[in-house]
Amino acid sequence: MAPIPAPSAEPQDSPDAYVGLDATEAERLARERGWTTVRSLPPGAIITMEYLVGRLNFEVAGGTVKRAWKG
Repeated sequence: MAPIPAPSAEPQDSPDAYVGLDATEAERLARERGWTTVRSLPPGAIITMEYLVGRLNFEVAGGTVKRAWKG
């Protein structure tokens, strides 16, 4: 039986650091800091709640990040 792979480490980065930034700039910065997936969502978007290591979610309104969270 093959070993179970270990999940890759998440960047040591606080999602709160992105709140208030322009969405395009926040996505660029997040990718530079090592996030493998960056997802921008409108307020109230219906999403699945599965946790994906290395993903950063942004709630974006008016081109600005209003909320950010891992997974």
